[in-house]
Amino acid sequence: MRDDTLGSLPAKAARRHFLKTSALAGGGLLLGLYLPRNARAAQAQAQAANPLAEPGAFSPNAYIRITPDDQVTLVVDKSEMGQGVMTALPMLLADEMDADWPRVKLEQAGAHDAYKNPLLGMQATGGSTSVRSSWLPLRHAGATARALLVQAAAQRWQVDASACRTEGGVVHGPAGQHARYGDLASAAAQLPVPEGVTLKKPAQMRLIGRPLARVDIPEKTTGAAVFGLDVRAPGMLTAVIAQPPAFGATLRALDDTAARALRGVHAVLRAGDGVAVLAQDFWTSRKGRDALRIDWDMGPNAALDDAAIRGMFDAAAQQPGASAWKVGDGEAALPAAAARPGARTLQASYFLPFLAHATMEPMNCTAHVQRDRVDIWGPTQAQTLDQVVAARITGLPVHAVHVHTTLLGGGFGRRFEQDFVAQAVELSKAAGRPVKVVWTREDDTRHDFYRPANLHQLQAVLDAQGRVQAWKHKIIGPSIFSRVFPQYIKDGIDETSVQGAVDLPYALPNAQTRYVLCNTPVPVGFWRSVGHSITAFTVESFVDELAHAAGADPYAFRRGMLLQGGDPRALKVLDVAAREAGWGRALPHGHFHGIAVHHSFGSYVTQVAEVSVQAKGQVRVHRVTCAVDCGQVVNPDTVKAQAQSAVIYGLTAALLDRITLRHGGVVEGNFDKYRMLRMDAAPRIDVHIVDSDEAPGGMGEPATPPIAPAVANAVFAATGKRLRELPLRAEDLAA
Repeated sequence: MRDDTLGSLPAKAARRHFLKTSALAGGGLLLGLYLPRNARAAQAQAQAANPLAEPGAFSPNAYIRITPDDQVTLVVDKSEMGQGVMTALPMLLADEMDADWPRVKLEQAGAHDAYKNPLLGMQATGGSTSVRSSWLPLRHAGATARALLVQAAAQRWQVDASACRTEGGVVHGPAGQHARYGDLASAAAQLPVPEGVTLKKPAQMRLIGRPLARVDIPEKTTGAAVFGLDVRAPGMLTAVIAQPPAFGATLRALDDTAARALRGVHAVLRAGDGVAVLAQDFWTSRKGRDALRIDWDMGPNAALDDAAIRGMFDAAAQQPGASAWKVGDGEAALPAAAARPGARTLQASYFLPFLAHATMEPMNCTAHVQRDRVDIWGPTQAQTLDQVVAARITGLPVHAVHVHTTLLGGGFGRRFEQDFVAQAVELSKAAGRPVKVVWTREDDTRHDFYRPANLHQLQAVLDAQGRVQAWKHKIIGPSIFSRVFPQYIKDGIDETSVQGAVDLPYALPNAQTRYVLCNTPVPVGFWRSVGHSITAFTVESFVDELAHAAGADPYAFRRGMLLQGGDPRALKVLDVAAREAGWGRALPHGHFHGIAVHHSFGSYVTQVAEVSVQAKGQVRVHRVTCAVDCGQVVNPDTVKAQAQSAVIYGLTAALLDRITLRHGGVVEGNFDKYRMLRMDAAPRIDVHIVDSDEAPGGMGEPATPPIAPAVANAVFAATGKRLRELPLRAEDLAA
């Protein structure tokens, strides 16, 4: 669907866009984009029904200033964590405005209801929604500003507005007149807001679709960029916290004599279940924490380990589970399909471990609690939730909590949480001055909200011609929503746990996916691409197993099911990736291909991994060919960068990482045990963007899910060994 004009939207959607203008002190135009009250109510009802639903229309708020010096300022309401919103969102506005790109400036929005992301129901950045939620509203705001400026110029020159044109922040008249936007801004602010402005067609766009340099690169390169760890506040203390060594452990006894004796230590305070040392700087706080003598009551989970988790899942697997998706006769078709002449039944179990986020910038937050207000400075993905938590701790109203969002040194869903924010607020309230909480790398790894571990059981029947006649998938694992949004668990289903395993694009005459909610003492949270990173591995690995059992080429097998399934976008990325990777052509000696396709967050991705396996079982990924259909593209350089980033992130999980449990806690601490994929092991990554007229999909996450199955499928092609557990371990291949 191409969206050229606001008029092409349904009437219900068009009514949700509401603009108002006002004049700035000293001259200029302020353009505010709001949600009318009735639209907000409708949106709230829709979100209450399903927090993951994407409404047919969306209108996040934006504030745009045009000042007499020709500067256009956009208040960006999303958090910048490397995904490029500081460039993509201004591009949407500037293109429709015909603004002078070098004169477009940015400000980071504070926390306010006006900035709620309608796809998430709160002010937050996640779910690959930044461009998706801003695509029409910001373009409409830009087109409206352009129309106002043209009208102001036309009135000045006493000409028809249709005879004027705009370019580079200037309105040009029919007789050679011209006026800068800054010169027209005050007059434009006095005009009524036009209705039904026309958005540009793709051929008219001058910025959207172009590979523009990221605006945040210079400050990040010079070190001028401010991340959470860079925050300084007058009178600030730094806190390092001794946190419980096991899930559910509590403080039994504390001797803080040695810590308090250190020069520079100001206080030792309780911080939730932990103990914080507050000092003049980080290193003093760290030394103070190490000097604490703590006797921990290890609690009910002292014996928790990996075997115990597997035991919980195995026991839960005996339950039938709740039905999340059904096609045809569902799993009931399995016995009849298996009884037909020449039919084959395949079944397999897959296991994925807990994973940490491992953001390069560990968790941190600075807070200053005063009598009538709270200020929070930090790298956060969820400003609304930060406000709620701070208000609860201090007793102040939510509107008294001011969130100052810094740049994020990685988010991946981890900074959607409030544990580190709550610690800063609690300690500042107790200390009566600003406090910066800083986690060490070991804190960050051992006190995460982990990607859920999962057990998957799959079964399918192939007929005599090698076609899938029945499909059954049971997912056993913890629920993220049961912790953060329990009201959204419906009929035993957590949507984040089954996404990617329902509504499959393949032609499956009979299919059923079930979910068994099995929580454990290990806290779980949103991890880059959430459930898709799990289900893509299981679904695409099992599809590969079916292809080999049918004696079919894995690419051709998928292509046939996608042709019958009627999903042209999935088919297109499959074909592009296979063609660009040279599927079916000779590879260097010892190299093998694996393929996987997946749809998530409104985008389609297929990846072909070129892999070799060494004699001792080490897997080396030489090249990844990635085909992406993310709808209409704002900045192709950012799309490619996000795809490359997502591949590296997913490869790290596929080849290296797992969280190991022992004595109720996490074993891994720093990067010596919880390893990252290093530069010398990184593959060549070729990203091919498929032209599309569809509305934009997400791009921060969709390239993570397919990489693990693509590599695992290539490993099978190389060795004949099917690994059904991540990470792919050398010892399993060398055996």
